[in-house]
Amino acid sequence: MRGPQIPQTDSIKELAEFWDSHEITDFEDQMEEVNGPVFGRGTTFKVHFVAAEAEVIEELAREQGIGCEQLLRKWALE
Repeated sequence: MRGPQIPQTDSIKELAEFWDSHEITDFEDQMEEVNGPVFGRGTTFKVHFVAAEAEVIEELAREQGIGCEQLLRKWALE
């Protein structure tokens, strides 16, 4: 049986909360060495939604277990 998994999220808040209650040594089997830059620069777009639209996006993201930003990026790339 596998133990807890490192969250697959870009949310600094979610990651901070996770690492506040876990030890990195418990996840050595999930770590990989990264050679080169980790954070690349990109372009950010600001999109406004009315409350009802935002609620639908939040619900769909929650159903997929991802954040709203990840869902919107996924849709844009599709």
